[in-house]
Amino acid sequence: MKVLIINGSPRVGGNTSIALDEMVKVFDSEGIKSETVQIGNKDIRGCIACGTCAAKGRCVFEDVVNELAPKFEEADALVVASPVYYASANATLIACLDRLFYSTSFDKTMKVWASVVVARRGGLSATFDELNKYFTICGMPVASSQYWNSVHGREKGEAAQDKEGMQTVRVLARNMSFLMKSIALGKEKYGLPEKEPWEPTHFVR
Repeated sequence: MKVLIINGSPRVGGNTSIALDEMVKVFDSEGIKSETVQIGNKDIRGCIACGTCAAKGRCVFEDVVNELAPKFEEADALVVASPVYYASANATLIACLDRLFYSTSFDKTMKVWASVVVARRGGLSATFDELNKYFTICGMPVASSQYWNSVHGREKGEAAQDKEGMQTVRVLARNMSFLMKSIALGKEKYGLPEKEPWEPTHFVR
């Protein structure tokens, strides 16, 4: 089993990385492979709604988004983490996720998801809600913890001092591991849930 971790922070080895490294330790102990890709320091532009991905099966812009797509398809779970800027996620991360989710047509049903947010003080729950929108539109089960998945810290290394935050992400990783293993057993015995044909409806007709 494998978890793809997307680090939306531009700071290498910063507080967001500290929170994610704590999760990786748990995944390792659970026998689950993980791969972390840091995209917050990449040059990623937003979606321009050109529709090219519908024809080509990949985004028109050749950057890390197209590199993440096959990793996402292969993974059993996805963790997305962001520092908090003005009570919202890093704009680079949002541009990445918009294009990653829109340009990929593979079935994401039952891939386990979790988001982690890191801030000095405020804006955590708003950012957490923002990130959670992506998977709830794709049939991806949400892994939860003992508290909202938030960690506090401003200066590099301070996240490690947030004992409750570190515990929260450890519990989250254990719960994700359990869900991934349980879903794998469920798929083997019952298969995936039956899908209905999509009924696209516009409010004007």
